[in-house]
Amino acid sequence: MSRRIARLTLDTLADLPEDVRSCLHWELDPVRRGQVERAGAAVEEKEAWVSKVLLEWGSCGRVLYVDDQPAGFVLYAPPVYFPGSASYPTAPVSEDAVQLATAQVFDGYGGGGLGRVLMQAMARDLIKRGGVRAVEGFGVRGRPTDGCALPVEFLQRVGFKTSRPHPRHPRMRLETKSVLTWREEMEAALAKVLEVVRPGRTAPAAPRSATGISPGPVRWPDAGT
Repeated sequence: MSRRIARLTLDTLADLPEDVRSCLHWELDPVRRGQVERAGAAVEEKEAWVSKVLLEWGSCGRVLYVDDQPAGFVLYAPPVYFPGSASYPTAPVSEDAVQLATAQVFDGYGGGGLGRVLMQAMARDLIKRGGVRAVEGFGVRGRPTDGCALPVEFLQRVGFKTSRPHPRHPRMRLETKSVLTWREEMEAALAKVLEVVRPGRTAPAAPRSATGISPGPVRWPDAGT
């Protein structure tokens, strides 16, 4: 099995499920969103939004593929591109942060740490851009009603901490530099999901002297040698 992470473009957007391609919860204010949805033009509006952000800011997300099949995605951008978040009680996002709109690991790919893989891909992109200290998103406690806000439990699992508390929609924050410490954990998660863990090796018992005391630890060469 193989995996790859691709930039979110119009081409990779087309690989995502229709409910993702038609979701405008963050991209439009409630009034405009209602008009577009009633006109049946949500997918076209989403494509226009992605095209606009690509031209003005660059790729606003990442798509994760496993064996060339989409396994998940993450969507993020400066908060000016997400007018839908203005209605949240803990808005606005901090000035030094980019907004995490939404992320999802699709059915059949959960439980292997791919959520963190997506978060790391996002953080690496933002660090390369420069000037972005953190990512903030609006979590939801309890049963989601809009289908777009991320559960607080998920955000906490991938490293977010509460920035502004609220009983229903706390604003959560992730420092981008902290994500870079996940490398070993991410690699272990990928090995589990993609079934590429190397066969284990059992070390032979250390030789013993005539007194029965081991003369010291056995040193193995690096696994790559």
